[in-house]
Amino acid sequence: MLTFEQMFARFAIALVLGALLGLERELVGKEAAGVRTTMLVTSGAAIFSMIALALPYIVSAQTGNLSDVIARNSGFLTMIANIVVGIGFLGAGLIIKTDSHPHGVTTAALIWTAAAIGTLVGVGLTQFAFAAAVMIAILLYLLRRLNVGETLEKNIGK
Repeated sequence: MLTFEQMFARFAIALVLGALLGLERELVGKEAAGVRTTMLVTSGAAIFSMIALALPYIVSAQTGNLSDVIARNSGFLTMIANIVVGIGFLGAGLIIKTDSHPHGVTTAALIWTAAAIGTLVGVGLTQFAFAAAVMIAILLYLLRRLNVGETLEKNIGK
């Protein structure tokens, strides 16, 4: 089972990566999912993931048979799956449809991605979480600088 120090380190890493993801949104004035929101999403996903990892140990402490608990009950893994569902509802609330096109899709996708990165950190895949967060932050920044999304939206709308 994870120690307190391991859990706290994962939580802190999730907060930092969430801040990194939200920074681009914050800098361009998309406060609906800026630094604070993405920090909450990544750290929340990490917490739920760590709970899922700890549950078999907690339950087996009562029964004394960890392998039997894991073999007979994979319900703790559904907690991670439900992160995706819950975040989907949060993201859907960020999307606003106007006459021309929907707004907030990128922000909603960022929230969904932030949950995935938080989950990676929670289960201990911190190197990949860090690499993914850095790559996503760089891509968001570069694509905005190049106006890639706006150009595509204008061409599709014609």
